[in-house]
Amino acid sequence: MDIVKPSILPGFMELNPKEQLAFNEIREIIKSTYEDFGFLPIDTPVIEKSEVLLAKGGGDTEKQVYRFDKGDTDLTLRFDLTVPLARYSTMRFSDLEFPFKRYQIAKVYRGERNQKGRFREFYQADVDIIGNGSLAIENDAEMPAIIYQIFKKLNFGPFTIKINNRKVLLGFYKSLGVEDPAMILRIIDKMDKVSEEKTVEALKEEGLDQKAIDSIFDFINIEGSPKDVIRNLKKLPVESDEFNLGLEELEKVISILPSYNIPEDYYKIDLKLQRGLDYYTGTIFETIMNDYPSLGSVCGGGRYDNLAGYYTDRKMPGVGVSIGLTRLFYQLNEAGLIDVKTSHESSVLVVPMEGFSADATKVATSLRNAKITTQVYYEDGKMGKKFSYADKIGIRYVIVIGEDEVARKAYSIKDMKTGESFYMKTAEIVNKIYTDRSDDDE
Repeated sequence: MDIVKPSILPGFMELNPKEQLAFNEIREIIKSTYEDFGFLPIDTPVIEKSEVLLAKGGGDTEKQVYRFDKGDTDLTLRFDLTVPLARYSTMRFSDLEFPFKRYQIAKVYRGERNQKGRFREFYQADVDIIGNGSLAIENDAEMPAIIYQIFKKLNFGPFTIKINNRKVLLGFYKSLGVEDPAMILRIIDKMDKVSEEKTVEALKEEGLDQKAIDSIFDFINIEGSPKDVIRNLKKLPVESDEFNLGLEELEKVISILPSYNIPEDYYKIDLKLQRGLDYYTGTIFETIMNDYPSLGSVCGGGRYDNLAGYYTDRKMPGVGVSIGLTRLFYQLNEAGLIDVKTSHESSVLVVPMEGFSADATKVATSLRNAKITTQVYYEDGKMGKKFSYADKIGIRYVIVIGEDEVARKAYSIKDMKTGESFYMKTAEIVNKIYTDRSDDDE
């Protein structure tokens, strides 16, 4: 029989068990935070009808999707969670209560060019609020509040939530006589990745003269506290209803954030933030890790006026944020910010002496009933090997069960962290583990 060399496709991430536990912990923090804010879970199919998923058509999306036929059906793997949300909200409109607050954490697929840190299969963690006809601007402020809570819990260091408004940007660019503001958005959005000279060159190629270019740079370089930026924006000689409405929305969102107990050190108005995707129409967000600027944006999102325009005549505005979970984990792991060495699901390893497997299983069951994750080491071998196994995979407590322990109805438990050993009854073991956990938390 020929042996096939095992391998996986480029752009697909596969973790070892310790890394997977660390990944799962991050995913659980995101999930629990979404639920704390009242968002409900949904789970849409990985495969959708191509005519539905690609209703918008054209652009890079169709070039990157995984598309195939099964029988007479044209199928596509979902490339994000937003389009399935639009389909879901339209199909189930009569069953939903609006505003509809949903979250979904799931894999998506894009056939992007293979490069380090970019994936073709990856988890997205999305949260959105969808309105029926209208959606109050106050909902926009909930997005940075959610992001603040998540990244504080993740504890990967200081971060900044950047906030802007597309109406402010579009109104300003149009006031300069720009016919296609969307193109300017894309150029400015890439400023951090290219030189200022190349940005100027790109703007000139779009037909802007030097005066307009200087005005754009003066505009995007307005900095200071949120109140300072708002005050300076109000001073600009821009005659545009769109600009004024966006400025009003931006000021409203910023004014609400202190109510969420978000320190001002964690957010700012950044006029360089453009979010090149066309469907954003109001507030936009991105988050960066202050000590690791090379990571770029670790999450982003914003307000959109019409989520499901390709599926219904109903106006369904929304606001949301998406965390590229796979990319975030990969980047943080590469930067050494994730400690996977001590991550293990089990707290206790029960080691039976020969002939005492049933007793070990009974003790393990009692511990599990007390919500203590436990496994039993049934394999033969020297005792040192068994303790080494626990140490290598990060299990803190090892309980040995043999004739003496069964007779005494007390078991030898070793704390691998402190090196101490004790004889304890099962209830005492449970109490010790919970006490140690409380001490560790402090």
